[in-house]
Amino acid sequence: MHIQTQTLPAFSPTRFLVARWGIFAILILAYMLVFFHRMAPAVVAGDLMRTFGTTGAALGSLAAMYFYIYTLMQIPAGVLADTLGARASVAMGNLVAGSGSILFGMADTFWEASAGRALVGLGVSVVFVALFKSNSVWFSERRYGMVSGLALLFGNLGAIASAGPLALVLEVHSWRSVFVALGVVTLVLAALTLLLVRNRPEDLGFPSVREMEGRPSHPPRRGHWLKDLRVVFETRAIWPVFWVGMGMVGGMLAFIGLWAIPYLRDVHDLDRTAAATYTSLTLAGFAVGSMLAGWISDRIGRRKPIILAGTLGYALICLTLLLVSWQTTLVGMTVFFLIGFFSGGFIVTFANAKENLSPNLAGMAIGLVNTGLFLGAAIMQPLFGWVMDLGWAGTLVEGVRVYAAADYRLGFSLMFGFALLAVVGASRVHETHCQGSLPVAETNRGD
Repeated sequence: MHIQTQTLPAFSPTRFLVARWGIFAILILAYMLVFFHRMAPAVVAGDLMRTFGTTGAALGSLAAMYFYIYTLMQIPAGVLADTLGARASVAMGNLVAGSGSILFGMADTFWEASAGRALVGLGVSVVFVALFKSNSVWFSERRYGMVSGLALLFGNLGAIASAGPLALVLEVHSWRSVFVALGVVTLVLAALTLLLVRNRPEDLGFPSVREMEGRPSHPPRRGHWLKDLRVVFETRAIWPVFWVGMGMVGGMLAFIGLWAIPYLRDVHDLDRTAAATYTSLTLAGFAVGSMLAGWISDRIGRRKPIILAGTLGYALICLTLLLVSWQTTLVGMTVFFLIGFFSGGFIVTFANAKENLSPNLAGMAIGLVNTGLFLGAAIMQPLFGWVMDLGWAGTLVEGVRVYAAADYRLGFSLMFGFALLAVVGASRVHETHCQGSLPVAETNRGD
């Protein structure tokens, strides 16, 4: 980044970098907890079934409670990010999520656990959109794809911690104590957010990033947020990436976030720790794929080819799960890694959405696209369990339902159908050539 220090004599590049990356780090820590909460039910699925005596469909509904609330909150999260800013949004969100995690860990009944899970979903629902809104004002537009990939890379470290490392912790501590401790950590992050995070460089006395690059700042928002939200919904170029997220990432999150470990246990006879290694590989692939997709997209100056390649690769892997018999060897590990790797191509959809609208509406645009991801997961998690319950032979092991390979294939057929929806959406993406900053009047256009 070129900084014109001769016109900004009081400006300290070092102080700016410390502030920018410090804010990024705090928001990333909150985002890592978002991923942990999202994926942890897969590892504690057996514990939850045993504790609350649930069916597969009921367990899917409990896990998906997070996604129901998260999905409903993405548009409000975008509004909050564009009006209140990242600081207030994330601080309030962490306060609610921390309280929900403590309630979940202390729950005596299924309904108390569901309420705790819902509060967690409500609290963490604002973090992602606020993080990406913050990135849009603290980082250059030319680096937005790469920074988005970097955010997903770190976020997935939280998801990886919810797999293999969590399985190891559960050998020593109960699932209840883990979620109570997690709630306390989240409350501490709420305090740090209020103390240290700021919404934009100008709040700390810096010029805007565009001014540092020798360009004029974007004008501030002046219209009512409802009018701005209508502009976002009426922008037809936004909707193809909505379907990409719903079909690809929604299906992947539903499987890895709940059903992957039971599948590896029931069909491939892996214990929880070994099975968690496979989901960790998927999350590692997701992190690597996101980082590479964002970097390559910025380098080539294109969005659509990366999104389309990701959806096609993901659909092929879903078809492999459905039709090909594989063993828990290098082949199986590769399959699980590629599920995440190809899904990582979705990260470019947020840059595409942002570039099809005025920068002042970035939070709402990202919130709408993010709604698709979690709507897909909220639909898929219980639906996957429901179709498996249809064929369940009645087998129970220590109070936990055991499903056959044929039951899981029904779930994989649903994943493949969702993947095809993503491919169709990707084929309709409007190419922006990594150029944003469109005035609002020009955003209501088709493909």
